[in-house]
Order: sequence, then structure tokens, then C-alpha cells
Amino acid sequence: MTVTAQMVKELRNKTGAGMMDCKKALVACEGDMEKSIDWLREKGIAKAQKKADRIAAEGLCNVVIEGNTAIIYEINSETDFVAKNEQFLNLIDKIGTILIEAKPKDLSEALAYQYEDKTIETYIIEASAKIGEKITLRRIETITKTSDQVFGAYKHMGGKIAVVTVLEGNNEEVAKDISMHVAAINPRYISGKDVDPKDIEHEREMFTKEFENELAKETNEKAKAAKTKRIPHIVDGKVKKWLKESCLIEQPFVKNPDVTVLQYTKDNNSKIVQFVRFEVGEGIEKKVDNFKDEVMAQVRA
Repeated sequence: MTVTAQMVKELRNKTGAGMMDCKKALVACEGDMEKSIDWLREKGIAKAQKKADRIAAEGLCNVVIEGNTAIIYEINSETDFVAKNEQFLNLIDKIGTILIEAKPKDLSEALAYQYEDKTIETYIIEASAKIGEKITLRRIETITKTSDQVFGAYKHMGGKIAVVTVLEGNNEEVAKDISMHVAAINPRYISGKDVDPKDIEHEREMFTKEFENELAKETNEKAKAAKTKRIPHIVDGKVKKWLKESCLIEQPFVKNPDVTVLQYTKDNNSKIVQFVRFEVGEGIEKKVDNFKDEVMAQVRA
């Protein structure tokens, strides 16, 4: 298995580890990216939460709502200049109008939907030609609710982050507050019951291996033996902390840290049913351009 410079760069972006450590991990794991991330974590070189930290593309996310349907979507551009361009902003609105009419099940259905004799894909292609930069409709998600539920939508920094929340109850203000919290704190799950047992076991294994690797550096055998006995207890504590930090209802409410999100919703006769959070460019590697060259490219456009 040949480890390429691009593979090393991708692993480094995902973990924050050094180039040589990334290369060693890829060689040890025969090029498997996910196993390489775990390898680095086991060695105490990388942290799991850094995996998706790199924001890699420009553009905006948006939310459109009509009746019992909400659609959240992301449109990418190559530069932040274009993301603020009036033509791009008009495209965001236009695509939203079409999507809420289409109510597509997935991205491929969305791109193929015809509106005024053009597909959404054609609108995107034409926008790319006019703006002079590659534009893509990257992803969409359609969310539905019942008449007894409410949507809460929130956009941060004009759409760098967008969130839709569905709540039981009839309080749209609370739903929007929860969306603001989700935008700020980025929980992975609503509650512990939503966590895949495989995810918990994976974290348990990672915490155990991290601690065992730390113990390997201990030169005092008596202290080492004492710490070894404490491994299960310490790992349990770390897993509980990870769950609390990852689950929405367990988190301190961002607008009032004295109460949890669960308590805030209960106090307002509401219950969280679902949330969807999009952040521009998450999971895509960003091309880093020279700032001067980027400006000149816009001037020449």
C-alpha cells in the first residue's frame, strides 16, 4: 500500500497530528483513513473531536419552511467573496423557493426537479457560468412535522450554520432557542437513547487504550499497578462525560447555563423531537489560496 502525500495531508487536517505521525498511522493501517484516526487517538496524538473540525468550502446554508415541511440545504462556492455576492444570494433564495415546492426526498431528486422549464441542476450550472466560479448544491434534508409540533429555524452568520428543530408543543420561540443552542454547541444526539451502542463501545475502547498508553510510561511499578486497577472506573467516567457533552438534553442551556436543555423544554411544556444542523463545508477539505491571488482573481472576474 502506497501512502501518498494527499492521504497524509487529509489525515493531518482531520486530526491535527504531525505529518510524520500521520504517515506512520497510514502505513500501520494500510491506508485506511478511519483506522488511522483511531491509531493516532490510541497513541494520544489526536483527539476524536478534531475529526470534523476543518471547514473546507465556502458558501451558505439556508432553511425554507412551508406548512408542515422544512428544507435545509447547503450551496457551496469556491471563495467567501462569492458567498457574499448578490447573484449568489439571489441563487440561494431561488433554490429555496424551488425546493419547498418540490419537497424532494434526496439530493438527486432535487437536482432533477424542473421549475420554469429548467432543472435545479441547470440553474446551478448557469449561476456558475455567470459568477465565474464553481457553484454546487451539496446537500439537502427535508424535515416534516405534525400539526401538533412546531419548527424552530436559526441561521448563524448569515448561513454559515443553519439549524432546524422540531418540538412537540406550540412554542415556536422555544424551538428557535433550541436551534440557537444546537448551532452554538453542536450536539451529536438528542439523548443517550439515541446513541448507537457501537459508538459508546468505540469511545470506551479509545479511552481505555489512551489510558493504557499513558500507563506504559509509568516507571513506578507499584503506582502502575494501582492505576491499572482504576482503569474501568476512569473509563466509565470519561464515557459518561462524553455522553453528557454529546447529548442535547444533557447540555447546559446556552442562554441560561443554570438549567439543562431538558429542563428548559420541560419548563415550557415542550419536547425535542428532531434537529438537523448544517455547517458550511464540514467534511470537505478546503483549498488554501494566497489571499492576494484570491483578491486579484475576483478583480479579474
